[in-house]
Amino acid sequence: MPTTRGRISAIAVACLAAYGTALAQGKAEDGLAVGRQMLAEDNPGELWIDQGKTLFHQKRGPKNASLEQCDFGLGPGKLDGATTQLPRYFPDTDMVQDLESRLVTCMVQLQGFNRDDIVKRAISPASSNGSDVEALALYLTSRSNGLKMNVSLSHQKEYDMYKAGEYLFYRRSGQTDFACVQCHGEANKRIRLQDLVHMTDKKGVQEVTSTWPAYRGAHFVVRTMQWRLSDCFWQMRLPELNYASDASIALTTYLHYQGNGAVIKVPGFKR
Repeated sequence: MPTTRGRISAIAVACLAAYGTALAQGKAEDGLAVGRQMLAEDNPGELWIDQGKTLFHQKRGPKNASLEQCDFGLGPGKLDGATTQLPRYFPDTDMVQDLESRLVTCMVQLQGFNRDDIVKRAISPASSNGSDVEALALYLTSRSNGLKMNVSLSHQKEYDMYKAGEYLFYRRSGQTDFACVQCHGEANKRIRLQDLVHMTDKKGVQEVTSTWPAYRGAHFVVRTMQWRLSDCFWQMRLPELNYASDASIALTTYLHYQGNGAVIKVPGFKR
């Protein structure tokens, strides 16, 4: 009987084959659009939602506890719409946290897991079954599907984090003197077959806000916003972006606030 990973790979390969046929029969732009639509309609990432749901309710860790008492901003265990307001300030940690950093906090405090061990495994290898954090992040975000992003800057620390993220988005740095805005500040840019989202445009940044976590076809696994930012830093040849660091949360705060009004629809599908 095929494994979950085997079924996922088979689905993705079949969809990519259909995409190639569509591309061969018409214009490149038409083929890309058809392929993306087909992949979105039969998204292998849906399997990770079930996995994340099981992990959320399962008693695990040294404390043999579930995550059902985790507070993502609306109260313990209240998930519907919670991720639309993240990142946000949490009084118990006195910090602005995004979904993944808050999830790590709950896994440590409620279940007794070691933070370093969680962080070490949070981003899984390509062509794997994914990590617990990736599955949990997708499940939690899916509970906000159909709802609009509504990130607030009402607390001073939220505003400060937003401004830090804005600064990082536009700041040129590193050995290549590069900034996020150089790839994502104009329309109709592309690297090979990959469209670069125009994120200084409201529609463009809302596309980003509404579709992560997403299934990455090239990796055969679900990826999260923390991975996306980390990979961008790597491609810009910047120092490694530490998982759940202040810099990563600042950038997420900036992007999510700019994307307010976007309707959540996950899992997304990325090349």
